[in-house]
Formats: sequence, structure tokens, C-alpha cells
Amino acid sequence: MTQSMTGFARGSVTTDSAAVTVEVRSVNNRFLDLHFRMPDSVRALEPTLREGVSKLIARGKVEVHIKVQETQALSAIAVNQARLNSWVSALEQVTQALPSSTAPDPMALLMAPGVLESAEADTEALSKAVLAAHTEALHGLVEQRLREGAQLAGLVAGRAATMRAQLAALRLQLPALRDVQRQRILDRIADAGVSADGKRLEEELVYVAQRADVDEEMDRIDAHLDAIEQALAGKAPCGRRLDFLMQELNREANTLSSKSNALTTTNTAVEFKLLIEQMREQIQNIE
Repeated sequence: MTQSMTGFARGSVTTDSAAVTVEVRSVNNRFLDLHFRMPDSVRALEPTLREGVSKLIARGKVEVHIKVQETQALSAIAVNQARLNSWVSALEQVTQALPSSTAPDPMALLMAPGVLESAEADTEALSKAVLAAHTEALHGLVEQRLREGAQLAGLVAGRAATMRAQLAALRLQLPALRDVQRQRILDRIADAGVSADGKRLEEELVYVAQRADVDEEMDRIDAHLDAIEQALAGKAPCGRRLDFLMQELNREANTLSSKSNALTTTNTAVEFKLLIEQMREQIQNIE
């Protein structure tokens, strides 16, 4: 299905030791460009996270911001009783050697190296939480990109349908336009009072008609419009293909305009260019 390249989503998981939040943001880009911001404690997960993004997203600049906030259980501190006993024993020896010395207060004793220690983080649980939050955010981003992509596909398909209708109308008008062109040439010859050789005149009229013939251009435009419909209906990313088709459509519209010898054809070519530009603006945001 058609995806947009812009979106934002957030995923969060809370464990006994940490609260993990993952924010994923994507904007337009020609290729897949990944950027990660995360604490060093989970930096080892980056290759796995990159692989997860690559499986679901083909194009866009994607920024992943991971926040890890320690909960109260993790930040709680504990007293290393063995180390505290060692310090107390050492202080007793100092007191015996120096009876006049002042004993340290309890806070100073707690600040002694190794007395206080914090609970160590559960690395495995933290990694699982980060991966779960990342998956939640990533799927939320894809859902948002799909919703916006469906809207963009509808806009492009609508303009392509308008272009096809205008093309069909031009096909119906071409025989009459050719007759008008032929009669205009004959009238000019008659007004000039010049007698022309019938065979030579027919050859020139055929030559002029061939130069103004736009059947091939219209056939190619029709084929490009079919390709647009197929690309939008497919499951693979289609942004680059659609962008290429816009270039081809614009080329055919320019040729149609250069061959035009009637205001109707010129106006149709101008309308084509406007519709192509409108489609191109929407396609710039399609994956």
C-alpha cells in the first residue's frame, strides 16, 4: 500500500527498573536515512533497531529518540554491610591509637568508598523494554504513514482520472480539428488567388497533418496513466516510479503543446502540465 514519508509515533514500556519511551519521527528523503539518539546503556541495540526500521520503511529520514528513566526501585541505594563493618573496625583502631581524635558523623561514614551502592539494572529486562517500545512506536509510525499515503494516493489518482477524461475529450475533437486545419489552408490558397497542383497540394496537406499528428503522444500519455494506477494499487513502494512517470508525462505534454495548431489542443496541454505539477507535489511525499 502507498505510504507517506512523514509521520510521528511514540511507544512506551515500564518495568520494575525503568520507564522506556521511544519516539520515531520521519520526513521526506530520497533514501532511507536513519538517526538514533539513545543512552549508552542501550547503544548495543542499535543494529537490531536499524534492522527493524529497514524491514518496514524503505524511504525517508527517520529519527529514533530513546529515553530511559530509572524508576524508584532502580535508583534506591543500599548499604554494603561488609564494607561498613570494615570501616567501623578501621575507625576503632584509629580511636585506640588516637584517643583524642573526633569520630566521624554517620553521614561522613556513609560517604566512605564502597559503603553505599545502587541496585544494578537488569540489562536483559531493559533491552526487552526498549525493543518492545521501539516496535510499538514503529508500527504506530507505519500506520500513520499508511493513512496519509492513502490520502495522497487518492489525490494523485483523482488528478490522473481528470487527465484521462481530458485526453478522451481531445481524441473526440481531433478529427474536427484536422478538418478545420485543412480547410484553413485551402482558404488561404484561395484568398491568395494561386492555382495549386492538386497532387502537390494533397502531399503538402498530408505533410502538415503528419507534423501536427499527436496520436502517439496521446497513446503514451494513456500508457503512463495506466502505469500510475498500477503503481498506486501495488504493495511495493512506488514514490520513485511515480516521480519518473511524472517526468515522462511532462515530456509528452510538452510535445503535445509544440505540435499544437489549435487553441483546444494548446489548452489541453496546459491543463495537463498543471495536473502533472499538482501530482508531482503530492508524489514528493510518497515513499
